[in-house]
Amino acid sequence: MRALTEPEIRDSFVNCSKGEAKRLHVPRDLDQLPWDDLDFLGWRDPGAPDRSALVTERDGRPVGITLRFPSSQRGFLHRSMCSLCLTTHRGGGVSLMTARKAGPAGREGNSVGLYMCTDLACSLYVRGKRVPDSGARMEESLTVQEQIARTEGNLRAFVDKLYA
Repeated sequence: MRALTEPEIRDSFVNCSKGEAKRLHVPRDLDQLPWDDLDFLGWRDPGAPDRSALVTERDGRPVGITLRFPSSQRGFLHRSMCSLCLTTHRGGGVSLMTARKAGPAGREGNSVGLYMCTDLACSLYVRGKRVPDSGARMEESLTVQEQIARTEGNLRAFVDKLYA
């Protein structure tokens, strides 16, 4: 993914109002991120423990998505495998992330969800740059490039559902 600026990130959100995008926490260390190793930029909002955001590319343009997830204190179930990168985690390392749909469907309250790494570090797990709490990823016969392509395809399918 190419490096993005804060204004590009704020302008990219498709499932929230411009005001919400303006108030959204954006990481301050954008210039220090490993952009070449990221298939998408994902982060948790430190001011709102049940909110996260991610920015990916669709048709050559950045697309930002606000996400909500249940906090573990409320007793919601967590799965052990991320549906994007297929990394397994212990405990709360994977959460059901829900996103309001884009456009009129989202304004009517429609949403889509996906079980994702709670820290949104899928790109780094696939590349072996970060190790999950469980200590290792499953051994696969796919190459790292094939795993990256699978992760990108899974994310693309999720984003496509936002527009459906």
